[in-house]
Amino acid sequence: MDLLYPLLSSNVNGVVIQIVRMGLMPIFYLFFQFECEIWMHKVNEQLRRLIEPVVNGLGCEFWGLEYLTQGKYSVLKIYIDGDGGVDVDDCARISRQVSSLLDVEDILKGRYTLEVSSPGMDRRLFTLEQFEAHKGAKIKLSLRSPYEGKRRFTGLLNGIEGDDVVLRVKDEEILFPYEEVDRANVVPVFD
Repeated sequence: MDLLYPLLSSNVNGVVIQIVRMGLMPIFYLFFQFECEIWMHKVNEQLRRLIEPVVNGLGCEFWGLEYLTQGKYSVLKIYIDGDGGVDVDDCARISRQVSSLLDVEDILKGRYTLEVSSPGMDRRLFTLEQFEAHKGAKIKLSLRSPYEGKRRFTGLLNGIEGDDVVLRVKDEEILFPYEEVDRANVVPVFD
């Protein structure tokens, strides 16, 4: 039974949420999933506010973070950069400071793995400023909800217009609302 029954459509902070009943799947599961996404966003924002000043204060640039959980296992990935790049010593120094800070603040419950690295050549773009700084680069972009039946796009980043990411895909320029972008990464070009 693969029938979809729309139950609720809502706009939360610019993100359109549609809740549907899928076959015999209980509706409470969808609400639970939505609550988990809100909780993860809050935790990520708390972590960013706590960690960014520490990284910047130690002479590196805070690029972004990802907090991933699966069951009882969690991974906190912190990406740092610098004018001349970063090395293993920078990553180790940031890791020691952030680890001590997280032990004191106790935001993350349970066990977790802390990873600190450079964003790499295929760096993920976390902020509108990072999108603007990479204007002219080829990027891969994934959306939270489909646009014309697709969620994934690859094209030339033409910059930012207001709160929209401007992407040239083939011969078409498409504006994607930043809130709808789930993930975007630079595609490295090797000459």
